[in-house]
Amino acid sequence: MAWHLNILIMATTCFMLFPRSEQSSQSELLQQLRKQLEYPRQLDGWGNSSSDPCYIQPTAVLAVSCEGNAITELKIIGDRITKPPKFSGYSVPNVTLSEAFVIDSFVTTLARLTTLRVVILVSLGLWGPLPDKIHRLSSLEVLDLSSNFLYGSIPPKLSVMSKLHTVTLDGNYFNVSVPDWLDSFSNLTVLRLQSNRLKGSIPASIGKAAMLTELALAGNSISGDIPELGNLNKLEMLDLRDNELDGELPEMPTALVTILISKNSLKGEIPEQFGQLNRLQHLDLSFNFLVGSPPEEVFSLPNISYLNLAANMLSGSLSSSLTCSSTLGFVDLSTNRLTGDLPACLNGNMNNKVVKFDGNCFSADPGHQHEAKYCQQSHKGRGSNKDVGLVVTVVGILFILLVLSLVLMASNKRSCQKVLAEQQFLQKHKEDNSTSGMSSELLANARCISQAVKLGTQIQPSYRIFSLEELKEATKSFERSEFLGEGAIGKLYKGKLENGTLIAIRCLALHQRYSIRNLKLRLDLLAKLRHPNLVCLLGHCIDSAVDESSVKRVFLVYEYVPGGTLSSYLYGSSPEKTLKWCDRLQVLIATAKAVHFLHTGIIPGSLYNRLKSPSILLDEHLMAKLSDYGLSIITEEIYKHEVVEGKRYLQNNAAEMEDSEDDVYSFGCILLEVLMGPKLHEKGAPFVLNDLVVSVSSQEEREEVLDPVIIGTSSHDSLSIVVSLMIKCLSAESLTRPSIEEVLWNLQYAAQVQVTADGDQRSEVSSQAC
Repeated sequence: MAWHLNILIMATTCFMLFPRSEQSSQSELLQQLRKQLEYPRQLDGWGNSSSDPCYIQPTAVLAVSCEGNAITELKIIGDRITKPPKFSGYSVPNVTLSEAFVIDSFVTTLARLTTLRVVILVSLGLWGPLPDKIHRLSSLEVLDLSSNFLYGSIPPKLSVMSKLHTVTLDGNYFNVSVPDWLDSFSNLTVLRLQSNRLKGSIPASIGKAAMLTELALAGNSISGDIPELGNLNKLEMLDLRDNELDGELPEMPTALVTILISKNSLKGEIPEQFGQLNRLQHLDLSFNFLVGSPPEEVFSLPNISYLNLAANMLSGSLSSSLTCSSTLGFVDLSTNRLTGDLPACLNGNMNNKVVKFDGNCFSADPGHQHEAKYCQQSHKGRGSNKDVGLVVTVVGILFILLVLSLVLMASNKRSCQKVLAEQQFLQKHKEDNSTSGMSSELLANARCISQAVKLGTQIQPSYRIFSLEELKEATKSFERSEFLGEGAIGKLYKGKLENGTLIAIRCLALHQRYSIRNLKLRLDLLAKLRHPNLVCLLGHCIDSAVDESSVKRVFLVYEYVPGGTLSSYLYGSSPEKTLKWCDRLQVLIATAKAVHFLHTGIIPGSLYNRLKSPSILLDEHLMAKLSDYGLSIITEEIYKHEVVEGKRYLQNNAAEMEDSEDDVYSFGCILLEVLMGPKLHEKGAPFVLNDLVVSVSSQEEREEVLDPVIIGTSSHDSLSIVVSLMIKCLSAESLTRPSIEEVLWNLQYAAQVQVTADGDQRSEVSSQAC
């Protein structure tokens, strides 16, 4: 019996040790990945190698999910969002990972986590050609490597990953043709290759990827025709904006909800079939060369809400009996050749529609229309294209005959041409195998990708509509214990959803009465504002009148950021809530990144966000996120009655109220608070700026003016940069203020100067100790 007992104990021990061994192996792999990524601050939580990765608390920038002891999801969103003016394929200091980084080794380590189903590695500074061995992640379902520095071709072996359904490679430097093997994907539903340097045409094989629901190729250099997509019966979103497409518009799949093909060179007429796309909500064909009359059925599609046909060559007149869908809220027909009367349903003063029609020959609003002969002449010009085409055809035939004769005359020189071709091939082969490891063509085609474009697609929780009952349950019927505060823009509550997610709920009492349709259009725009340094908007709830004719109140549901506001750190007395100079710089940089995205990441940009320190929230890692952004999209009137904290020290007359609308000016006020802290309340308004200028040159003055917390932790040069920047931001002349991009650059430079100073100080202390 004793030996039976021994065997049982040994077996039990083995079963207990096996998961621990697997856990240890996975922890070691995560530590190796952390090292290869050069210890980004987002992975500080992995510092303890003995901790179980499956129990790491997820954040907005880091998540590890497990099933049992196997890691199934790895999400890391970094902060390397700056793109250099020129990227040549090499490491860029403080932008990409260092020269020591080898992407082949990184992917090899990653592929050893064989149970991964979701990999999201965004803005980490990864650089190099994406290796084929990525296909070793055979269980992978979602791959997102957006906003890095990957170049070359997209690995063909991705197509053998049978479970892969979402591929997002936005904001990189891939610079070959769109892959022609996409039909090999058996489950591909989402393909996003925006803001790269792809060229050539869209392969016809993409029309055979039957499972596709989203195809986004915007912001490349793709030319030629749009292939036949009629067989993509599940395609809901097509985004081909900002390319060089020059063919005619084909018929589209009937399941499409969004079609974005603006800023190309498309010609021909808009197919009548577009009037049968009953699920269509957004259609943008602006800035092309489309002709003819737009199909009138498009205006009455049952779900259409946004229709932009501006800056084309559309002609003819619109029927007076044209009907508009009840959901249509925005129409832009400007800068075309349209004539006649504007249909009654496009009267912008009716039904709360936004209608733009300047630059045509309509009889309405003649002050912003061309004379009728302008559109008639343009129309005749197009009618004479047949004669021009005939002449071009004759000239073309003559040119071909001339070329053929020259070819016959040159036949005796073929041997010389062969030698010359061989020399050219050898020279090109030599160049393509130079020390750079890349062809000169690849280097020439690399370009800087706007950070504003790429950031709008980063992974965030999905947006949804909440019911009022759901919010009441989350807040215990808006109980006072859940009340967080009240400002000029409404009350703020804390809540907890049924799944345990903590949320913050902003209740906006609207000064203007909007129709529900109008409000949903504005909320749709607000929902598109996604950035790592913006508090994530999770959804909304509309509290409408009984007859649903108007709405007075809307609830905005945000993620809950537990660390408190920047003002609580600057003015609070708790020793736990203190920010050293380096921490303050990182908060300012993160806020500037958020504002830069708001200004440039959407069209039109959100320029008046009423920045203030209580709106800057810090999480448990002191990562800053901007809240209450973009609300002017919904509530213009609210802000007219709001007083911004801190500006009362600088506003001396009513004329300066206009400056309060400027984000850069508001950012200058935040800089003032960060530099002075509690002492801002102690100083008189006329002396604040003068004292700050003097403070950076004298230690005594520094102690008198600056927040005591940053004295001794900041260098003279770093402080000087920020003080100078603040003075420029608070300039009385708005034209002399820096752009938000300049603000961000100066803050990053100040942080770099401070890091250098800290390193020199440590070296000096070390040498003295020796």
